[in-house]
Amino acid sequence: MKQGAQGSAGTGGAERDVDLAVGAVRVPPQMRAADAARARAEAGSGVRGEHTHSEVPIPRPVVQRASVRGQILDALRTALVTGELRPGEVYSAPALGERFGVSATPVREAMQQLALEGAVEVVPNRGFRVVERGARELAELAEVRALIEVPVVLRLARSVSVERWAELRPVAEVSVRAASSGCRATYAEADRAFHRAVLSLSGNEQLVQISEDLHRRSQWPLVGASAARGRADLIADAAEHTALLDALIARDLDVVRGLVGGHFAGRS
Repeated sequence: MKQGAQGSAGTGGAERDVDLAVGAVRVPPQMRAADAARARAEAGSGVRGEHTHSEVPIPRPVVQRASVRGQILDALRTALVTGELRPGEVYSAPALGERFGVSATPVREAMQQLALEGAVEVVPNRGFRVVERGARELAELAEVRALIEVPVVLRLARSVSVERWAELRPVAEVSVRAASSGCRATYAEADRAFHRAVLSLSGNEQLVQISEDLHRRSQWPLVGASAARGRADLIADAAEHTALLDALIARDLDVVRGLVGGHFAGRS
């Protein structure tokens, strides 16, 4: 993501404007005229005290009206995983809405959801700051995930039929292909899908939802470019999915126990 300082009288240049990479977030192709009109009206009025921007107009990615907030939320989550939304930086809803070709309202709503998830924090009259995370927080998330998921997987290893485990083979293979692409956002989605498929066999929807939330949080990058996971790391992580599935099908509990424990230690 390209970034440049965008000063204003209200912030003394502290707020940064951001040009989201449209290809990375895969924004769909249609939007109702009402959203476009609202976007122009809000841009001209400075909604809720957030700063608007006066740079040269750029082509707008357009978003389908149906579930605009959900599409924007998905796009922002992708930008978090890829590092396009940088830790410590402040982003205003009007500026991001302009990039997506929608009003500030669905962007603000999506950002508020991210605030509830702990990804961003509200900065009054300016927008939202991406939370800065360190290695300790990541280790804590891995520990909590292990405490929840490892016992469940070991229990399922004793009770789920071989045929049910075999049905998850395509899900594991998708994660391998996603890892081979080297795209962190693509792999993050496939990684969560595999874990979700495994835990869904427990029949406990609350467990699945809590684990999904913890998993998503663990995928946000750490502060500093050196913390980003490379293609080799993704491939190694995905290989553990197929190895775990092989062990579950073979009912080799010792291998299952070792793999699930090591998988979380490797910040999957």
